[in-house]
Amino acid sequence: MKTVQQVLETKGSTIYSVAPESLVYDALLVMAEHHIGALVVMKRDEIVGIFSERDYAREVVIKGKTSKTTTVQDIMSVQLTTVSPEDTVDYCMNLMSGKRIRHLPVLENGKLVGLLSIGDLVKETIAYQEFLIKQLESYIQS
Repeated sequence: MKTVQQVLETKGSTIYSVAPESLVYDALLVMAEHHIGALVVMKRDEIVGIFSERDYAREVVIKGKTSKTTTVQDIMSVQLTTVSPEDTVDYCMNLMSGKRIRHLPVLENGKLVGLLSIGDLVKETIAYQEFLIKQLESYIQS
């Protein structure tokens, strides 16, 4: 099973972020432009939250707020679960499943170095299972 570091090397470590005082509307534009479901919320070099489509749906749409008058800091998730580059894909999958979250910031020595989505981990898990199947087929045929 691969490590978070190996996944980031394959996927890239581009991190899209937004400032806490940004309007939700502007954050949604960034997410739409890059076809992503979440942004890391950064204050200078410090991660202070995550803003996701889920936050938008639950805290803006359902509560009758507007994206052009609500700031990201008013609705972002601040209870962050993070992982390190040495953690495994399996560990991250279990963590996400258990905590019912879809994004994991990756911290190394307290610094943000990447962001994993559930999609990244599912893709990696499927690739690993395909590898195992091929290995078993090869073993059986030999």
